Amino acid sequence: MTPSISPNEAAMVESIKRNLATQGKSSDALTFADLYTKFSSKIGPGSVKNKWAVLYLLKTVSEDRINQKNMPSNAPANAFLSSLSRGGLPELGLRNDSNLEGYKDNCKDLRGSVGNLGKMEKGYSDNSNDFRGLVGTLGKMEKGYTDNSKDLRGLMGKLGKREKGCSDGNVSDDFRSSSNLKDYRGKGYSDGNVSDDLRNLSCGGDVSRVLKGKGEVGKGWSGGVLMVSKDSENLRYMAYKEFVDLWKEENEVSEDVLVRDVLYSCQGIDGKYVKYDKNEDGYVLPDWMKVPRATRNVVRKLCELGWLFRKVKGYISESMNQFPAQDVGTVGQAFCAALQDELSEYYKLLAVLEGQAMNPIPLGSEGECSGNYMSFRRLSVWFAEPIVKMRLMAVLVDNCKSLKGGAMAGAIHMHAQHGDPLVNDFMKRLLRRVCSPLFEMVRRWVLEGELEDIFSEFFIVSQPVKDESLWREGYRLHAAMLPAFISQSLAKQILRTGKSINFLRVCCDDRGWADAATEAAAAVGTTITRGSLGYGETDALESLVTEAAKRIDKHLLELMHKRYKFKEHCLAIKRYLLLGQGDFVQYLMDIVGPELSEPANTISSFKLATLLESAITSSNAQYDDCDIRARLRVKMMPHKTGDRGWDVFSLEYDAGVPLNTVFTESVMTRYIRVFNFLWKLRRVEHALTGTWKTMKPNCITSHFFSKLPQAVKLQLILTSRKCQVLWDEMNHFVSNLQYYIMFEVLEVSWSNLVKEMELSKDLDDLLAAHENYLSSILEKSLLGERSQELNKTLFVLFDLILRFRSLADRLYEGINELQSRTAEVKSQGKSNDKSSEPGSWLGEGRKALTQRAGEFFKNMGNDIDVIGKDYTTIFEGFISKLPVQQHIDLKFLMFRLNFTEFYSQLQPITRGKLF
Repeated sequence: MTPSISPNEAAMVESIKRNLATQGKSSDALTFADLYTKFSSKIGPGSVKNKWAVLYLLKTVSEDRINQKNMPSNAPANAFLSSLSRGGLPELGLRNDSNLEGYKDNCKDLRGSVGNLGKMEKGYSDNSNDFRGLVGTLGKMEKGYTDNSKDLRGLMGKLGKREKGCSDGNVSDDFRSSSNLKDYRGKGYSDGNVSDDLRNLSCGGDVSRVLKGKGEVGKGWSGGVLMVSKDSENLRYMAYKEFVDLWKEENEVSEDVLVRDVLYSCQGIDGKYVKYDKNEDGYVLPDWMKVPRATRNVVRKLCELGWLFRKVKGYISESMNQFPAQDVGTVGQAFCAALQDELSEYYKLLAVLEGQAMNPIPLGSEGECSGNYMSFRRLSVWFAEPIVKMRLMAVLVDNCKSLKGGAMAGAIHMHAQHGDPLVNDFMKRLLRRVCSPLFEMVRRWVLEGELEDIFSEFFIVSQPVKDESLWREGYRLHAAMLPAFISQSLAKQILRTGKSINFLRVCCDDRGWADAATEAAAAVGTTITRGSLGYGETDALESLVTEAAKRIDKHLLELMHKRYKFKEHCLAIKRYLLLGQGDFVQYLMDIVGPELSEPANTISSFKLATLLESAITSSNAQYDDCDIRARLRVKMMPHKTGDRGWDVFSLEYDAGVPLNTVFTESVMTRYIRVFNFLWKLRRVEHALTGTWKTMKPNCITSHFFSKLPQAVKLQLILTSRKCQVLWDEMNHFVSNLQYYIMFEVLEVSWSNLVKEMELSKDLDDLLAAHENYLSSILEKSLLGERSQELNKTLFVLFDLILRFRSLADRLYEGINELQSRTAEVKSQGKSNDKSSEPGSWLGEGRKALTQRAGEFFKNMGNDIDVIGKDYTTIFEGFISKLPVQQHIDLKFLMFRLNFTEFYSQLQPITRGKLF
């Protein structure tokens, strides 16, 4: 027999949804679509294979119930045929027919078959196979079903016609031999599943029975089929009752009791049967209890929510109990409070479910099916959303156990990057509570400069320092506490804004920052009160920080330039410590020179301070601001045995607060290092100038040369020429080096500093500009770390020049003495007592004077040759190292020193190597 309807599952689904939509039940259509999606996804062992038959059954039952409600009381007798023509279940009406009693035995057989619905055994006859098709349509379909089993109408017809060779008792007895549904449950149906399926069927409407006719058509018959009305015994209800009795025989505890135990476990409370097992780490049923395995699995699955609740609740209790003793922190407290709020909503849900669980599970009547009761299936639906939230909270609890502050907020923020709208909304709601203390810290730091971080949760940390180190070392970023939703650049801007407020308040004793902070908050449309910022408002936070930083930094720079005259102090350091005030330096060197020639341990710093004051009042420095002049002082460096005053003398500049934030102790040490170098260079220049004054020819010296013997005259001229040539070479080097330092180093660096100061937007930019200025001077002046070897060579050259000055002084002292002694010989004719002393040039008369003069000039010439040779060797080494220096300006120094290529021609062998 071929089915009258093609088994097209997709078409059947679309037909059901279309009917629901046509009836105005769009929500039911959506619900059906969702349920069908889950139903069709179940594949494998224990799943329904012939899904079309189940859908067809549900559709026809629904249509029959609608048609029955709409059918008038005087319905025609052929309603059964009309129902079959529509493709639905037969509408059976009870007729007062005399032939009805002849079919009671068959009715009893059919009732017994429905009551003992279960697994079919092999060896059934053709009719039993047809009946098995009906059972397969109601539940699980077995493999090998015939085409007849797919057509419910065909089977119903067969049941009414009883094929030859199969008596009524065969069908009934075969069906009853199904071992009371045990095998049926073993194929994937739990007791609850069968119960719910049969319960749904029992709520469907009237019970239909098809009885066999004998071929003739009599009263109440239509085509050999008797139309039977509603039976008072309610066959479906009786079948369900029989199934419930069987289910109770195999289950010691009813489903509603287990449901209440599950609800207890979801609150972390042990129920009567469902208890927490430490070994299993979960809520389980005891092994001695007689319940199906499917029930145990369902209970274990539902009790996962209780296990998660136990973890979350334990974390909250542990954190709150440890709060006074350990650093839980404000962010940790906010996290616990947010979790507690979610648990409060969870408690409300459980209260509703417990109220429904008090109602008994219905046995299948129409009224009871629509009541508020709670079964395992309904509990699974109710738990779908809470278990997602509870799992997420348990994951957060595990990840945040060892974290606090910004690190905890960052870890929670990482779980908010989720595509599920439910999870995303839940995480945002949670993060608003958790990040509230953190954003309050940011607000107070940016607008008030206050850092209230008792538990070290903020990403900015402070440490006690001196006022001069407040800006550089007082505050720093703590990268471990920086949450992921605040970028590194924004964190640095937040740090600088708060530092600026504290710098103004502590170092500058200024309160103008408060007005700037209020204006910044008003400019971005926020307030300076608590709670004005929160999670998810990163753009508003960035706007507030940017506006506050711009206004507060502008106020700070105006204060530094106008009230504290930062630029004027930088210029004063350049003029005095970097020896830019020429007349002051020259006069100071002239008056302190004799004093500094003494041993260092014999020099009085008070006397030097008096000489410094005299140099200031005797030069154009006297017109500077008195505050600047008062900051300039004499400083004696630590000295060793044998050091002279020149080696330990230096000047220092006391910048004071708040300028000492820029001119720190380390910065002033570098300035003193530059001063010592420039002071030595000026001393060398001063020495060469003094040598030139001594060597300068005059009429007395010329007259003296004309009176000397020829041999002595030649020696004098040769020695003087050597001294003059060496002086020229040294003067060329010192003059070009001093020009390079004063103009190409100091002036160029100062010009760059002025430009960078004008472009500075905050104190960090100002500090960076000054740092670049000082570093440039050190590098170009051969005082950098990469120029240490060249610096040592340069100071050796300076020492040779000073030795040359001493040698030149000895030479011209000897000439002056020779001139005076010669004049005495002419006037007196003989030596006096003083001239006859041992070692005197005139002790042995004129002849001896001439001889001793020749030896003196010869020895001085040899000493000049030695110094000249050493100087040339060291200077060539100095020249050879200039091209390999990193700074490009040092190459210009080499160009100036060797402009005429004199040294290249002097050493042609090493020319390619040096140049």
